Amino acid sequence: MRIDYLRVSVTDRCNLRCIYCNPLGNCDFLRRYEILTFEEIHRILRLFTECGISKVRLTGGEPLVRKNIVQLVRRLAAITGIEELSLTTNGVLFEPVAAELKDAGLHRVNISMDSAERENYQRITGFDFLEKVMKGIHKAIEVGLMPVKINTVILRGINEQDVVTLAQLSVEMPVAVRFIEYCPTSKRSEPDRFFVPNNRVRRRIESRFGPLTATVAAKGDGPAVYFKIKDSLGSVGFISGKSTFFCQRCNRLRLTSDGKVRPCLYSAHYYDIKELIRTGADDEQILALMKNIITEKHRYTKLNSPAVGFSMRNVGG
Repeated sequence: MRIDYLRVSVTDRCNLRCIYCNPLGNCDFLRRYEILTFEEIHRILRLFTECGISKVRLTGGEPLVRKNIVQLVRRLAAITGIEELSLTTNGVLFEPVAAELKDAGLHRVNISMDSAERENYQRITGFDFLEKVMKGIHKAIEVGLMPVKINTVILRGINEQDVVTLAQLSVEMPVAVRFIEYCPTSKRSEPDRFFVPNNRVRRRIESRFGPLTATVAAKGDGPAVYFKIKDSLGSVGFISGKSTFFCQRCNRLRLTSDGKVRPCLYSAHYYDIKELIRTGADDEQILALMKNIITEKHRYTKLNSPAVGFSMRNVGG
């Protein structure tokens, strides 16, 4: 498997407090000097393209809370070798900057939204921001950040009843609504407290809309499997990271906001590129580490590398 995809967390800060994102309850944010600077991010990505990375996704925390994020997008989009630059956001701050991000070189956007019902959205996130998020989705379509994907995590006893309403968005709008299985982020997490298998989610959708029709995966779809509801403008997708195994097809690395490269979401192992940069390493030394990371990527899987406790906002999903 060619390793060509890098997820880059630009901050660990977020403007929401989703109930599943930080189950360990750690709200201590990194200090400013611990976070990678734009110059360091640019240098790391420039060198990673020499190792075959061509797809980059900016994440957080919430990436849009990072000051001057549009300028970062513009700088990264200009790097030779980056063929696809995308963003995952909760959508709260997205509408006002959507056009600027598109003009700066952003290709597409994923918007996280776990309910299309106002009260339940507030219950999950802690804030009454659903209207802002919906405006962001419409704006993304308007400015052409396509395909627009809506990421939703279905939680047992919390938002299972919202599955049909969320799937309905794919009928009415040209978006891909992707149902992502809840992934415990620590041995201390309660793995069965929230978990809903995607086969149960699919049954709910088909009980309302009828049989789903499989579609051909589009560029950048990764582990998602896509289907269409009859006569829909968009599609529904399923990312079943807990009930299925696709480590052998994983093509991604993760760069945390404090400069550590994680070859596997499930593994506690990381490589500290920031330390190398800040101690004066030259490009050849950094490239050597990057090549070693890519070579060793598939040593780490969810079967052999159980992670110690971590927060999704720290690793960028």
